[in-house]
Amino acid sequence: MAEAGIGIAVAAFATTAYNVGLIFEKRALANLPAIDARHAFALARTLLFSPVWLVGFALMLCGFGLQVVALTLAPVSVVQPVLGSGVVILVVLSRIVLRERLGRLELGCVLCVAFSIAAIALSATGTDGRVGHEASGLLIAVVAIPACVIALTLGARALRPATHGGKHRVPAIGVSYGLAAGLLYGVATLAIKALSGTIYSHSGHVVALGLAVLSSPYPYLTVACSAVGLLIFQTGLQRCRVAIVGPVSNITGSIFFMIAGTWLFRERLPTDSVDLLLRLGGIVVAGVAVVILSRQPTSETGALPNGATVLAGVEGGG
Repeated sequence: MAEAGIGIAVAAFATTAYNVGLIFEKRALANLPAIDARHAFALARTLLFSPVWLVGFALMLCGFGLQVVALTLAPVSVVQPVLGSGVVILVVLSRIVLRERLGRLELGCVLCVAFSIAAIALSATGTDGRVGHEASGLLIAVVAIPACVIALTLGARALRPATHGGKHRVPAIGVSYGLAAGLLYGVATLAIKALSGTIYSHSGHVVALGLAVLSSPYPYLTVACSAVGLLIFQTGLQRCRVAIVGPVSNITGSIFFMIAGTWLFRERLPTDSVDLLLRLGGIVVAGVAVVILSRQPTSETGALPNGATVLAGVEGGG
């Protein structure tokens, strides 16, 4: 369908804006004092006085806005793999901006994800790709509350003062940051999907749309989960490698949203066998490639005076 094709294009722009913004933020954080999600006001004060970080944040907000549009045009199982493929952009830009090289395996993963996006796009050319716009608020709560509890538990674990026992301590913290932020972002995306349904059902009526949005719990759930996820993610981004925190967060949020969103909004997979194979094959290949990318070792690390671990070879450590 034409709408599905437009949704894929919008999702591609959304993930590009988001991940370019992430690189801007990482560069800014390298030159900022140490931040900590446990001190939200101090963290906000530090970030809001950094022009480079603000540019990155504006790009990420643009990505979120485009994501809402994409989810009104195409099913979750089409949009989310495209959004999740943004890890490729993150890996490529981290190599260019942060002065690292793509290895053969990483380059192969990038190409695999590119082909996966093409396969998913081709699978959307049929006529049975239903876009769900409504879901039970009770079921959303049943899914979202446990996810938030798990995320906050992981976040609290990651934010504990670092110890010096064990050589794998830094990667483990990075994974915990990524898992916590990814789950919170996944819940926020679920709320965005629900909000897109409100926008869809009230399109053309500005006043009714405004009242419906303000009276809905989904904007507030989106803001709350995004804000807490942002605090955890930004702390992890400064303390750990972007090649660990970024992909793990991306994978976690994508898988959570794709499974929960497809079920909650009763969206169907293609009935045509070829389209179904393209859709599922694209999702599986993209997921495997992203997992492989997230597990690749990075180059040497250096430590900032504040104790943050960063990629080497980058001015200021970021």
